[in-house]
Amino acid sequence: MDWFAKRLLDWFDLNGRKNLPWQSEITPYRVWVSEIMLQQTQVATVIAYYERFMQRFPDVTSLARASTDEVLHLWTGLGYYARGRNLHKAAKIIVDQYNGRFPEDQQRLEALPGIGPSTAGAVRAIAMQQRGVILDGNVKRVLARFHAVTGHYSEASVNKLLWQRADEHTPTKRVDHYTQAIMDLGATLCVRSKPDCQACPLSRRCQALAEDRVQELPTKKKAAAKPIRQARFFVLRLPDNRVLLEQRQQSGLWGGLWNPPERGVEVSIEAFLRHQGVAQQDVIATQNGERFRHTFSHFHLDIEPVYIDLKRQPQMLQETHQRWVAADRLNQPAVLAPIPSDETIGLSAAAVKILAP
Repeated sequence: MDWFAKRLLDWFDLNGRKNLPWQSEITPYRVWVSEIMLQQTQVATVIAYYERFMQRFPDVTSLARASTDEVLHLWTGLGYYARGRNLHKAAKIIVDQYNGRFPEDQQRLEALPGIGPSTAGAVRAIAMQQRGVILDGNVKRVLARFHAVTGHYSEASVNKLLWQRADEHTPTKRVDHYTQAIMDLGATLCVRSKPDCQACPLSRRCQALAEDRVQELPTKKKAAAKPIRQARFFVLRLPDNRVLLEQRQQSGLWGGLWNPPERGVEVSIEAFLRHQGVAQQDVIATQNGERFRHTFSHFHLDIEPVYIDLKRQPQMLQETHQRWVAADRLNQPAVLAPIPSDETIGLSAAAVKILAP
């Protein structure tokens, strides 16, 4: 165990976080779900989602047997929905190919959908007491500053060097505590802005601190201007408070989630209603809602809601990906929405905002 690991473990024993939901009743399944949820998401946000998820899917078998809609429903609002879809796919593989037991070697874990080297390392270290090496966002920041590594993580040479440093510091003893410790340090002290270097157990040998470069490291990626896309979301409403929802394709943006039918801004209200088989005499009123922007990692989506109140449910084409749903059951992402009662749906972030009271 080198100086880095020893100092980190001494700090963790006194200051580390030990009461997070996934730190009790530790199993590979519970650690895996937490690691996937924590990718690009803050701990404070994840906790409530994790607890609901565990209540509904307490083990990998219950997750594997669930429908994709139900899994994505519980993921609604957490973002990066490919994580939820991959979690579901991996659960099925673990049940079908491994009899519900997680594979214990790095290569087989990495072969599962959505599990990369760092997630596999975390599961092995925390839940299996094996020497697993991790390199998530927090760990990258700690190592980039401690070793004064210049260059962005997206550069292959920088990523390779950080993995090398991570491997050098990972001990063979207490690897579960070490793994949690280095993640905690990056989440609580060695944060992006205004890091608390005075309280950091590694500050005495931190090269970034010695060179007065803490604020410039890790090297920031040059931000490219994000393109702007536009869309219209048509909200058909019936007198009994039901709205028309449409399921998106399983792949791509908000894959598998439900929202009011999305069309291009060039599609007029008349053209949309005609395609849906809605007679003009059945339209009570139309209203264009306030436009808003939803920003993704690689583009902005400007959304214009169009609200259309109808007298009666039209004789529409029997689209399997469209359903009428009671709007008052969709106001909160955590509330199950029967469509019928034995099914649940996951709403896109845009749908949550558009359908909010």
